[in-house]
Amino acid sequence: MDEFTIKMDVPMEHMKNLFGAYDTYVKKIEKDFQVMIVNRDGSVRISGRKTDVEKAANTMKELVILSERGNVLQEQNVDYAIEMGKESKEDVLHEIDEDCICHTINGKPVKPKTLGQKQYVDAIRKSMIVFGLGPAGTGKTYLAMAMAITAFKNNEVSRIILTRPAIEAGEKLGFLPGDLQSKVDPYLRPLYDALYQIMGAESFAKNMEKGLIEVAPLAYMRGRTLDNAYIILDEAQNTTPAQMKMFLTRIGFGSKVVITGDASQKDLAPDTKSGLDVAMRVLSKIDDIAFCNLTSKDVVRHPLVQRIVKAYETYEAKEKNYDKKRRNRNF
Repeated sequence: MDEFTIKMDVPMEHMKNLFGAYDTYVKKIEKDFQVMIVNRDGSVRISGRKTDVEKAANTMKELVILSERGNVLQEQNVDYAIEMGKESKEDVLHEIDEDCICHTINGKPVKPKTLGQKQYVDAIRKSMIVFGLGPAGTGKTYLAMAMAITAFKNNEVSRIILTRPAIEAGEKLGFLPGDLQSKVDPYLRPLYDALYQIMGAESFAKNMEKGLIEVAPLAYMRGRTLDNAYIILDEAQNTTPAQMKMFLTRIGFGSKVVITGDASQKDLAPDTKSGLDVAMRVLSKIDDIAFCNLTSKDVVRHPLVQRIVKAYETYEAKEKNYDKKRRNRNF
């Protein structure tokens, strides 16, 4: 088959960003699309089979646009661009990049990084209650937190309430020292971390003191009506059906609710139903409630985390299929 070549002109100031340290990013593109990429005098030549070359060229164009918008390209950007390139999805990356939710205290923009994350953020804007479902590292809590802080700063809500069930991750920790706040703080640490990053410790402390930001275990929600608030329930897979019903019936006028969870990481007793699983079945047909399912493709942590999540998804699917076949044989 004849070799096909495409020549791309890449501005010199973006060449280093596109190629990565020691040409790491370009080598990834070469390997995944089975093409050869050569940089000569400020122009990039991509050679190989026509369809592979065209996909590689589109992938690189997307990355150049990201670079031109001031982004420092990360391995996650390149991996996702390759994934989209293989599926022949064009103009996806820079459309996602246009959606800036807010900036961290250090001035770093907080944006969705995948199509799944973009759909999740859009659903939060549109619906009163949103369930963000998916594995670790998909940005469920962080993006919800960014949306909550943005709404709070824009005076769309008068307070932020962050909650999660206080349950050990498969360990018995015994009696923890300190007062009640000291005992529950370890369970709520991931929520604090996101708040510090986006809002800053000083601003967070001031708003916390005024009661405008509340971080509390789920048990504290009982008996309350939460009006004009942005409420985030994290780790919802560890709620019981009764807890989930209690939480959902606390919601008042002018409030927005985001519920995040990963059904594959339950810390409940083996014979206990998850409130998240029940809610997904009970509420699936109610208007103004959205369900967003994020997958291993939406993992934005270290690329190894994405591979770990994918490996577990494959393993669990095989186990489920095996158990189903075994049950059928027993009947």
